[in-house]
Amino acid sequence: MLLNNAPAGPSPPAAPAPLPLSIVIPSHNRVDLLRTCLTTVMRHRPPGTQVIVVDDGAPGGAASGAAECFDDVEIVKLERRCGFCVAANAGIQIARGTIVELLNDDTEVTEGWADAALARFEDPVIGAVAPLVLCRPETADSAPQIDSAGDRYYVGGVAGKRGHRQPLGPAFLYHRHVFGASASSAFFRREALLRAGAFPESFVAYFEDVDLAFRLHWAGYQVLFEPTSRVFHHVSASYGRPQRRLLERQSQNEERVFWRNLPGRVLLRSLPLHFAVLAAKALRRWQEGGLMPFIWGRLRVLGELSAMVSHRRWLQRLACGKKPAGAGLSSWQIDQHLWC
Repeated sequence: MLLNNAPAGPSPPAAPAPLPLSIVIPSHNRVDLLRTCLTTVMRHRPPGTQVIVVDDGAPGGAASGAAECFDDVEIVKLERRCGFCVAANAGIQIARGTIVELLNDDTEVTEGWADAALARFEDPVIGAVAPLVLCRPETADSAPQIDSAGDRYYVGGVAGKRGHRQPLGPAFLYHRHVFGASASSAFFRREALLRAGAFPESFVAYFEDVDLAFRLHWAGYQVLFEPTSRVFHHVSASYGRPQRRLLERQSQNEERVFWRNLPGRVLLRSLPLHFAVLAAKALRRWQEGGLMPFIWGRLRVLGELSAMVSHRRWLQRLACGKKPAGAGLSSWQIDQHLWC
């Protein structure tokens, strides 16, 4: 027998152990809000949480400068403004957590918000968890008002937030399956997020989380609303006076979601509903003085027919791949014409 008595060489460096949670915060130019967001995150985060701020081409590197004031915050700096989807994906790529939470820079987290959501991922079927997102109260004695208790989708082509602008009541105090989770504060299983293709960068922003919710369902995952995970949202900070280009993008992305993602039989049955929705929306936009951006945004989708077909073929392959046990398209909760 020949023995090799040569001394062993140095052991290769061990791969970093996965973390339970990574938090990704894209930010452009809302420095004061970002500081407030980071203050609450650093105060309430679970031990070992990775916190990533993506500076989305902020003027003068303002977002990076604000993040540097906090210890243990990792910074990804984009050379130019690319929009939410690109910024979010840049953070997801370097995330080491098995679970990733996307946070808007105008949110504030509360004590125990992450623990309540993380516990739900013990079920391998859960691909995303939607926290209870509350509007930031204007005064200390203001009654809680809901921004989002998960997302729903009307198959005629309308996405909406459950409970939006409603007072917090018993109907929103228990966990349940929902269609989707708002990207303002959603938790995702990183493996599921990557398998479903992450955020669609061609969208830039708006309706990207609705598109992702469809793909998570196609991949066999489910989305859960967890009311004991609570986040405050400075809702008014997310909106300014919309410009024509922004209105066109919103219209285009909303139309993309419908044609890209509905299962074939549902799509065919929903066409009359969709045309009725378009007519109603067009009338409303005309009354508001924004009809042309609405029309041009919808028409832009006609130039994407080839990409739409390719995307739908990819969804079929995604659905045929390995799925979490017990999940599948049949698990989508649809009540008449509403995924809720």
